Amino acid sequence: MAQTPVAIQRPQRWDEPFGLDMTDADVDWVLTKPPFDEIDPSNFPSKTSLRDIIKNDTRIMRYSDGEIVVREGDYGNSAFLIFEGTVFVVLDGMDTETLGRQRSEQKSFFQSFRQLWSNSSLAEIRDVMSSRKSAGTNIRGEGANTRVFLQDVPVLMEKHQTVSLEEGTMFGEIAALGRTPRTATVVAQGDCVLLEIRWQGLRDIRRRDEEFRNYVDRLYRERSLMVQLMATPAFSNLSEEDIKIVADNTLFETYGEFDWHSTYKEMAKKSLADRFEFEPLIAEEGNYADGLIMIRAGFAHVTERVDFSQRTISYIGRGGVFGFDEIAHNFRFEDKVPLQSSLRALGYIDILRVPTAIIEKYVLPNYPESMYPSRIVPRGTEQSAWKGDTSGQEITTGFMEFLVDNRYINGTATMIIDMERCTRCDDCVRACAAAHDNNPRFIRHGKRFQNFIVANACMHCVDPVCMIGCPTGAIHRESHKGQVVINDATCIGCATCANSCPYDNIRMTTIRDNNGAFILAQGTHVPVAKATKCDLCVDQLGGPACERACPHDALKRVDMRDTDKLVDWVNR
Repeated sequence: MAQTPVAIQRPQRWDEPFGLDMTDADVDWVLTKPPFDEIDPSNFPSKTSLRDIIKNDTRIMRYSDGEIVVREGDYGNSAFLIFEGTVFVVLDGMDTETLGRQRSEQKSFFQSFRQLWSNSSLAEIRDVMSSRKSAGTNIRGEGANTRVFLQDVPVLMEKHQTVSLEEGTMFGEIAALGRTPRTATVVAQGDCVLLEIRWQGLRDIRRRDEEFRNYVDRLYRERSLMVQLMATPAFSNLSEEDIKIVADNTLFETYGEFDWHSTYKEMAKKSLADRFEFEPLIAEEGNYADGLIMIRAGFAHVTERVDFSQRTISYIGRGGVFGFDEIAHNFRFEDKVPLQSSLRALGYIDILRVPTAIIEKYVLPNYPESMYPSRIVPRGTEQSAWKGDTSGQEITTGFMEFLVDNRYINGTATMIIDMERCTRCDDCVRACAAAHDNNPRFIRHGKRFQNFIVANACMHCVDPVCMIGCPTGAIHRESHKGQVVINDATCIGCATCANSCPYDNIRMTTIRDNNGAFILAQGTHVPVAKATKCDLCVDQLGGPACERACPHDALKRVDMRDTDKLVDWVNR
């Protein structure tokens, strides 16, 4: 007999407020502070009123002298507004260990060789003393309220180049709107009160209040946009004055849902046509190229029209550009062409759009002849030279869509296994364990497309959502090579990173002492858990041990931004 379906209420955005302790009195107090005291509440719809946004998308944070508010290199999804007190920004960088991270140093040949016989026969063994506290790192609080603090703040400010931010100043808006790394470390200078605004609230207030929007956009132009434009090859030959004109005319646009990692698994199960319907259209094939699009955060899907459907050509991520070939062609030749492909947002994307007129006036006249793209011959003509991006033409469209739909394109070290070559010898797993003190860091299974498997191993993502919310900064990006690693000494076992990873590639494991007994937390006597994952053998000579150990070239760590290497390996 068929079971009667059970109906449940769909989760709502504010079922879990950002600040669980925000009261109506707190909201009243925030509304008396600038800039909120000058925002017109009538500009907001009743379902997302200004008062509701403040109550549900903000929280009041109090910091003591020396406590780190944000760390350089951390990923965040919130901005801060100083209500009381002062913070200082460290402009010249700080020591890795001081920030609660680990310094990754490669083992020598003899250290690596010695490790082969010095590893424990038991898994997840830790030195009890090093598990109690990280040397040189000061920690206050517990759980989500855990904070790293710095001692001797005056001495620290003399040692480093710093700038103070006072009441009424906002910071962190760049990372909040684009989920990019924090560009500097911010520390409380004395006791201070900050309002932390998560990105949804920042987005909605910015959308409804023009003055607030202009303020945030001005901050971004002053602090980041000029630097980003100068780092983009298309603008590398411009003078500082011309770059400023380009910056002043650049438009900011966002598409899709910021928390893509919470819905992409369900989207991957839908039909191709349905998935395209859920991917917001940024630029459409056949339309006039009205501007150069630069990807500031997130990923975009490049497709072409085939009959009555769409076919994946490629994908582009942060730093990628779209539309330049068509703009350059139309600038140089009489036969004008429209966009040759479409651009769609994958989950969430933050873009910069520089109008075509600005590109034609300031960029193309001074552009080196050798750097101009080839003349475009539209598809369908007899001598069509159009091939699109090679990343989608030399591997099957189905495989490309598999990688896009499951967001494996997010990886800088995605582990792909060719099951036609794999003999299931497990040499890769044994090598991983040997390189990590008998603590293997990946599982040799995962989603499959034809003969390829993407294994459950950390991909060291371009957009590492696992790094958002770690209270001690234990999970971080290694400063030199960019691997996402975990400082075991400062990991407090809160599981924030494991719960955030959309690929289930971080696991919580209870740790043991040298005798194999569980290490217990003082006071509670509960077994201590630590987050564990692949660190890409950051301390090993020769790179990832799993890849080096495979005798059949069946396993490859692929930087999905380098589509040429992906194509070469798939077609080897």
